[in-house]
Amino acid sequence: MKRLAILGSTGSIGRQTIEIISHYPDRFQVLALTAGRNVHRLAEQARQLKPELVVVENADSAKELRGMISNSIEVMVGDEGLIAAATHPQAELVVVAVVGARGILPTLAAIDADKDIGLANKESLVAAGELVMAKAKERQVRILPIDSEHSAVFQCLQGQDPDHLAKIILTASGGPFRTYTNEQLEVVTPKEALRHPNWDMGAKITIDSATLMNKGLEVIEAHWLFGLPYEQIQVLVHPQSIVHSLVELVDGSVLAQLGPPDMRLPIQFALTFPERWPAPWPRLSLADVGSLTFAEPNKELFPCLSLAYAAGKEGGTMPAVLNAANEEAVEAFLQERIAFLDIPRVIGEVLETHQNKERPTIDDTLAADRWARRQAQHIMKQHPLKG
Repeated sequence: MKRLAILGSTGSIGRQTIEIISHYPDRFQVLALTAGRNVHRLAEQARQLKPELVVVENADSAKELRGMISNSIEVMVGDEGLIAAATHPQAELVVVAVVGARGILPTLAAIDADKDIGLANKESLVAAGELVMAKAKERQVRILPIDSEHSAVFQCLQGQDPDHLAKIILTASGGPFRTYTNEQLEVVTPKEALRHPNWDMGAKITIDSATLMNKGLEVIEAHWLFGLPYEQIQVLVHPQSIVHSLVELVDGSVLAQLGPPDMRLPIQFALTFPERWPAPWPRLSLADVGSLTFAEPNKELFPCLSLAYAAGKEGGTMPAVLNAANEEAVEAFLQERIAFLDIPRVIGEVLETHQNKERPTIDDTLAADRWARRQAQHIMKQHPLKG
């Protein structure tokens, strides 16, 4: 039996993780669950899974939760609770599915506690990739990617000599606006941006998919996960979302991992690795798909991808700043305080004004994250943005 802690259990990845676990009740034990403010869903999960520990964002949520679950379950709050869940003494695998930079500290704490990581939190590697991977290597901890693209690369590389890897090709659906003109992009609404053509995801990652920032963040992740320079990480638009990513080997052979656009597949692979278990999910029928197409991304219409490449190549605290500025801009767009095309403008201005610090500590990284959020808010307040 594999013992788990799930950080971010009420979000899209967390819910699907629990769905998978429910199909194998005798093979998993969930020891800890964490959520933000979705108390009712967390209470349902706690009643189903009977963990030893649950964590919510604040004291008010904790008080509400205590009245809805067994007294035998410990309730904790905030970052202290996240760390406690990530380092639960009996947990073997920690699924990090929290959204945003909040996932960095519990990821590092879990590695320090010698836990394998099922990583669905991009920010841990985008903002602190050098620190996370160095610590994982030092502690001999496995980082098992849950993102469908990185899981695809990881699967393609099983049994391959790392020296044989020549290129990684990450596929992108292109989001709902891949055929739009600049004039059309100027007037898109949050409601339109949240209608992803293929994937059912949380709001933030869905907007990132629409701007192609999600793919930019994945490029930085891939750099740290697989140790390739940015020049050897390519992005291709693949609207069908069937080929989840590819690797090119030194002899020119290209390997790909294919499957339906269903996050349960990469989640289950991370949960069961190095084994593969039978799964009840829908299977891929290439005859039904018919054709697969690929194209270069339009970096002029979707500048977030270029901003991510530039920040990744510069390194230091730049990726942390990129990520934090993007989070603030996306939230402002969802609240209709800025337009869709203002998202890359805000990020670009924040990056231009940042004084980069090379080889940052975790304190440097978190300080850069806080600075970038303040700077993004300042830009959005001081300079009206109209798309």
